[in-house]
Formats: sequence, C-alpha cells, structure tokens
Amino acid sequence: MAYASRDDIETLYSADALHVADRGGNAGETSAAISRALTQATDEIDSHLRVRYDTPVTPVPWLLTQVCVDIALYRLANTPDVLSDEMRQRYEDAIKQLGNLASGKMRLAEVSAPGEPEKLDGPRPIVRTGPERLFTRAKTEGL
Repeated sequence: MAYASRDDIETLYSADALHVADRGGNAGETSAAISRALTQATDEIDSHLRVRYDTPVTPVPWLLTQVCVDIALYRLANTPDVLSDEMRQRYEDAIKQLGNLASGKMRLAEVSAPGEPEKLDGPRPIVRTGPERLFTRAKTEGL
C-alpha cells in the first residue's frame, strides 16, 4: 500500500501535475506509471524510516503523503524537458526530511484513527530556565 494516491497528487498540486506521467495519451499506461511511481516512492520512504520506525507506517501521517507525492513526481519526470528545478528541489527537500526523521532530528506525528482521542506521549514537565535576571529586588535595593 502506497503512502499516497493519485487523488493526493491532484489535491496537492492539481491534475496538471500529472502531465509528467503522460505516456503518449494511453490512460492505462499512465495510471500504471503513477501507481508504480507511488509504490517505489513508498519503498524509498520505508528504506529511510526503517532505522527508527516500524514500517509501513499506519495510519499515514500527512507528512509522508507529501513526501511520497514529491518523490513520485520526481521519478515520473524522467526526461530533461519535463523535469523542473522546482521538482528537483521538492525531491531534495523530501529526502532531507526523511534523513532528519531517520536520525531523530524530526519525529513523525502520531495520527489517531477516526473516533479515537488524540495520542499523547504523557505529561510534559514545565521547564523554567534562562539567564540570570538583571534586575531583582536585591540588586535594585537602595536605588
């Protein structure tokens, strides 16, 4: 199961983004190419995340859907006349995010299933630290 679908591509970037998948006007080949690219993108995502997360990740956080779409569109745009700098940048940003997730610099949001309360890690302590105060009663006494 892929982390994104054709509908997700259209939602994020409109149906025009799928011009990179056009296979000579053959709708069957175009759909197969899109499905294949989304599956390959999901495999690429899992190969990064396997270091820190159980894969496949379910339910799918929106970040993984976005990353899957960006990787798939980059892979579909396999010719220089179709590949744009924007697609390349989105792909590079997606790979950087996956690297941050794998290294622990980022964490996936836990997505609750419909009808379930939001998942929390537990209570978080209030941390009150900072530099020493410049003006205190003791320091300003007698001024």
